Amino acid sequence: MCNLYHVSPKGDIFTYFRTSVPDPWLDAPVVGPFGQGVFLRSRGRGLDCVLGQWGLIRPGQPERIERLPSKVPGKQGRPRSTNNARIEGIEKKVTFRAAWAEGRRCIIPAAWYQEPNWETGKNIWWQLRRANGLPWALAGLWSEWVDPATGEVVPNFTMITTNCDQHPLLNRLHKPDPDLAADAQDKRSLVHLEPGQWETWLHGSIDQALAMIKPAPAEMFDLADARRTDQLLTAR
Repeated sequence: MCNLYHVSPKGDIFTYFRTSVPDPWLDAPVVGPFGQGVFLRSRGRGLDCVLGQWGLIRPGQPERIERLPSKVPGKQGRPRSTNNARIEGIEKKVTFRAAWAEGRRCIIPAAWYQEPNWETGKNIWWQLRRANGLPWALAGLWSEWVDPATGEVVPNFTMITTNCDQHPLLNRLHKPDPDLAADAQDKRSLVHLEPGQWETWLHGSIDQALAMIKPAPAEMFDLADARRTDQLLTAR
């Protein structure tokens, strides 16, 4: 799962996604869980760029997630992660099911996103960029949460993930589970959408959206980090 990404620069959002950006802009372009990023949702025949929290807030939740005292069972001090949403079973999960059923799909513009590689025995972070230098258009869901104490409307979003065990590049990422076979690790990938898919992703049926959920082909990726890791493996 992705826990760090770089929001596309203002100019790329304007030229590639054909929409203006909000003012004021982000304090920092690199975003972690529960930080502030941007997402693109439908506005008429175009796209609306919205500032929001990266981490979907469960409907009816009384407080914003970063202030919640509740934790993931068995993991002390770590809040429940909602910045990524597994596509498998998304229609049943309390945090995501309403946004999915109501078609609140969005596009998340990113210059790169970060994932760990463990092939050397140590974590080497890969910053996954497009080979052609264009932004990623990542598939996501959005929602709005209203603070019951203040009435503040808090836009929030999550990135959808899918299995990539069979992908020739992305299956190299994330720490492998030694108890599982190589083709049964359930490694995860974000989902990139090409411009010709945006209209259907935002307005199409659930079946049409599901048909788009697949990892980007290996040739779309800048391989600089992969090559550096290969050099380290060769030198061992």
